[in-house]
Amino acid sequence: MAAGASKYQRILLKFSGEALMGEQDFGIDPAIINQVSAEVKALVETGTQVAIVIGGGNIFRGVSLSASGMDRTTADHMGMLATVINSLALQDGMEKAGLTVRVMSALKMHEVCEDYIRRRAVRHLEKGRVVIFAAGTGNPFFTTDSAASLRGVEINADIVIKATKVDGVYSADPVKDPDATKYDALSFDEVIENKLAVMDTTAIVLCRDNNLPIRVFDMNKKGALARVVNGLDEGTLVS
Repeated sequence: MAAGASKYQRILLKFSGEALMGEQDFGIDPAIINQVSAEVKALVETGTQVAIVIGGGNIFRGVSLSASGMDRTTADHMGMLATVINSLALQDGMEKAGLTVRVMSALKMHEVCEDYIRRRAVRHLEKGRVVIFAAGTGNPFFTTDSAASLRGVEINADIVIKATKVDGVYSADPVKDPDATKYDALSFDEVIENKLAVMDTTAIVLCRDNNLPIRVFDMNKKGALARVVNGLDEGTLVS
């Protein structure tokens, strides 16, 4: 990809924690870390500024445990700590690939990463560093999808790009329903009204109210991320 080919100067990339499992049942697959690192490096080399939010579902899901009786606030804080573990793993892989990476946490933990400070995050991006936002929003009852939308708005990202295991947004789960229809484009209101599983409603409303588009794509499809950043028709655009 030639320098200057990117449509978007600054992106917020959202990964689920489950995406890091690869073919495993639990934890982190080093092959996925290497794949993500290589694709992000290719973007950075074109001049694209990359910020990342990653979930923690491969290690711990606060919502699941709270449904079993654990205090929701405690469970959500445990989930936030899981995102820090994933962020540090991703940082390590990216640094091995030759990138300069900063992990910024919404929870204070100076020994392992920086505090999230918006102006400092923007400065890191302007210097060509990859910034990984850990610990969600730092508050219980908010998902990492909401954290991705919030951070995307705060850093003035051009788009939120959500990496999934399917090639866009469907009318139903394509794994369970062979007649599910894929959408090439949707409005924010259509996503909300039809209760489509793009991101949670808080995240969608935050993007809608701040005119921040979302692109959903298949992270396992070779070259898909580069095509999204180049503005090509890949996955589903929500705007």
